[in-house]
Amino acid sequence: MSAIVWRAQSSTRFTLTLIAVFAGIAALLVAVGLYGVLSTLVRQRTAEIGMRIALGADRSSILSLVVGQGLRLSALGVAVGLVAAFAVTRLMASMLVGVRATDPATFAAMAAVFFAIAAFASWLPARRAAALDPTIALRE
Repeated sequence: MSAIVWRAQSSTRFTLTLIAVFAGIAALLVAVGLYGVLSTLVRQRTAEIGMRIALGADRSSILSLVVGQGLRLSALGVAVGLVAAFAVTRLMASMLVGVRATDPATFAAMAAVFFAIAAFASWLPARRAAALDPTIALRE
């Protein structure tokens, strides 16, 4: 009987495996995209950040400035993603086993994962911005 159940669920397992792979690729694209956007913003604001450091801003305030900007962008993306996910769950409800289509714990966990990815992707350019030498930044 377990072999029959195993075969009956094989298409669902395959579909869910594909969804998991695509979710991993989406997470990677989120990290690379946010890193690229923030890296470009830091490069464009090099003179401003150099001026802030020259006028006495400490490294932690520069870090919080850039990471905060990244997390604000991520909050917007997560909000849009949650709305889209609620809209699509009705289509996927037949594939879910043992989980409701609108399971709040799953949605909260995925939002937390994407915020963690966003925080790491924001921290890398922020660290580089905080390490700027103000004299070199102001010369550019």
